[in-house]
Order: sequence, then C-alpha cells, then structure tokens
Amino acid sequence: MNLLALDTSTEQLSIAVQHGDRVWCHRGAGGAQASSQLIPAILRLLAEADLPLTSLHALVVGRGPGSFTGLRTACAVAQGLAFGAELPVLGIETLKALAPPVRSQDPHATRVLAVLDARMQQVYAAAYEWRDHDWQTVRAPGLYDPIDLRLPPDWADDAQVWVAGNALDALGESPGVLRTPDGSARHTLTLLPDAQSLLQLAPAAWARGEAVPAADLQPLYLRDKVALTTVEREAIKTRTAAAAASEVST
Repeated sequence: MNLLALDTSTEQLSIAVQHGDRVWCHRGAGGAQASSQLIPAILRLLAEADLPLTSLHALVVGRGPGSFTGLRTACAVAQGLAFGAELPVLGIETLKALAPPVRSQDPHATRVLAVLDARMQQVYAAAYEWRDHDWQTVRAPGLYDPIDLRLPPDWADDAQVWVAGNALDALGESPGVLRTPDGSARHTLTLLPDAQSLLQLAPAAWARGEAVPAADLQPLYLRDKVALTTVEREAIKTRTAAAAASEVST
C-alpha cells in the first residue's frame, strides 16, 4: 500500500510515508511548532518518496489520546489533505502505536500496557494483546490517576507483560504495574507514539474496514479541561501523602 502517516499527539512530530515496500520517516519537534512545520515536512517526505498525494491509498493519523493542540493539528491537516485528494483516513489510537515497537524488541511479547503522560499528574493508559497476527484491545484508552491504574485482572500474574510509553516514572504508585506479585520488575520500554508504528498498524485497520471519509475523522479526547484548580492540586497531594503513609505503616 501507499500510505502517509502522521502523529503530533506528544512533544514529537512524526511523519512516515510508505511507497510499496519502502518507508521514509521524519521526526522533529512537536508542540507549538507542529502546526507550522507539519505540512512542509509532509510535502518534502512525499517528494523524497517520489509519491504524489493522489497516489496514496489512505492517510493514517494518530487520533489520540494526547495533547489537545497536537491532536487538532494532526486531524485538521489529515482531513484537509485527504479531502483535497479524495482519500480515506485511518484514525488509530496513539496508545496502540506503542505496542509494535515492543514486539520488535521482544518477538515473544504478547501483552502490552501502553501509558502516556496526560499532564496534571495523570496518565492515559490502554492494554493490548497480540492475537491472530494483530494487536487486539483488551482495555480501551482511559484517563487515570496513577494510584488507580491496574493491569487487566488476568494479566496480574503474568511476568511477561510489558509496560511501554513515556510515563513510566509516574507509575510507582500503581500497584502491580511495574512489578509482579513476587516483586520482580516487569519489562519496560520508554518511547513515544510514532508514525512508523502507525504504518505497521494500518493494514489490519484497513482490513477491518476502519477507513472513513475525511469529514468523519474524530480526535480521541479523554478529558474536558487542561488545568487543575488549586483545590484539586491540594487534594491530589493529600491523597498521595495518605497512600504513602499507608504503605509505610504496613
């Protein structure tokens, strides 16, 4: 397939172009710079691949969860390009894009808890399992306080579960996530969602019929505000201190 994939859900801007069996990639600074750099970078990468926009089969975009501004930027650009070229769009969860690199690192890996920094002392998390040559969703993306995050119940005793993403440092309060019940450290991989991973996920999503017209692409938002109030910040501090005190007493 001929595909263009892009992700600006985090502080990284990532673009990948697939032309037949070859792949071209570009990574740069995301955040506030993504809106001005994304389209020029896409055009340069398509030129390198000698692939006109109209020769693509589809656009692939990391639709969230992630940065509000980043998700709006990626989805708006994908919609504009797809509408102009009359192309369908595949919107793929950014958390799912953390799973393929784990299997590249460990070909025997089958279970991945994907975790991204959601700011405001929270994390986005989802669980995926490799079955039937595809990553199946075991737990859909959600927004969590780290202390409330758990593995799926039937994963708790599996020492081969991987934890992947950019929020591993926040998971010390998450019971049973970074360590097995016997105290052994779980396998971890620190990384960000990447357009090349979206390309790896695209064929299965295409086969499932998940491509939509450009107008139907929707970002995946999991919260409706971007900052905590003073009262909410103090409540989190109190809750964290109480949990720490409870652990010490036991």
